[in-house]
Amino acid sequence: MSSDLKENFAFRPGRRTPGPGAQPPAPRSAGETGDSTPSSRAANRPGPTALAAKVRTMAPSMTRSMQRVAEAVAGDPAGCAQLTVTGLAERTGTSEATVVRTSRLLGYPGYRDLRLALAGLAAQQESGAAPAVTADIVVDDPIADVVAKLAADEQQTLADTAAGLDVAQVEAAVAAMASARRIDVYGVGASGLVSQDLAQKLLRIGMVAHSHVDPHLAVTNAVQLRAGDVALAITHSGRTVDVIEPLRVAFDQGATTIAITGRPDGEVAQYADHVLTTSTARESELRPAAMSSRTSQLLVVDCLFIGVAQRTYETAAPALSASYEALAHRHSPRPRTR
Repeated sequence: MSSDLKENFAFRPGRRTPGPGAQPPAPRSAGETGDSTPSSRAANRPGPTALAAKVRTMAPSMTRSMQRVAEAVAGDPAGCAQLTVTGLAERTGTSEATVVRTSRLLGYPGYRDLRLALAGLAAQQESGAAPAVTADIVVDDPIADVVAKLAADEQQTLADTAAGLDVAQVEAAVAAMASARRIDVYGVGASGLVSQDLAQKLLRIGMVAHSHVDPHLAVTNAVQLRAGDVALAITHSGRTVDVIEPLRVAFDQGATTIAITGRPDGEVAQYADHVLTTSTARESELRPAAMSSRTSQLLVVDCLFIGVAQRTYETAAPALSASYEALAHRHSPRPRTR
């Protein structure tokens, strides 16, 4: 077995030990190739729009040599589509092996498949189908430009996240949550706001859900979880210790674990049974990563919530109706008094 294959199938620290006769799990992290059958590779291969989204999402976590390849294909898809693997390696000052590794990191079995996607992306751009990249917001932008730029960036972030989401992973996460005895959600900072949003929505459809933004309470609650429970961690960087620690504890306790992250190769993925990848708009001085990551996280959270509500509709619908009724009087206008 080659060193690449050994790396792909090596069990990462923190993964559960498979039972007797079990096969190694299909790789999920950014550098792994996934199912090796031709039909599954074709099904999972990103389309042109997903390719652009994946380059924007994955480039920050790549090695510098791989970044040069990614930047080249993103900046000139038409030109790169005409190059052989040797030609692209020479253009980027890298090696043929680096070009192939970058292709696989982006979700393609090899460079030949990446070239086909580049040709499709170039055709989209020529026809005007590809969205334009907006300029960064600067300190002296009029508010009208700020509104327009933010709207364009948010739209791009949502489109990139939708294009890059692994639907099979989403479905598996929804199935686990819909049958869970209890759901704990972890997040801090801007991700903590997203965790609270998910928990309160799940509560309104009758699920037992808790959001933990205090890392100590998160860990002390995680030790109470067991098989049949779900723990969900939200971290854009994939490296937030206050989120990873309770997820690791929940993982060790046997709960099903889910990670929503912009870095599927981050440490949080080591303790996640299901990884849901988000995208972000470009970070700038006036637009920190927390802003765009929150937008994409909320999209994933809404997908999970709707999926759970669909699967539990018979109990979710009356629970949601009851919650509306309980709050209805708070939304009624009250007579003004002087």
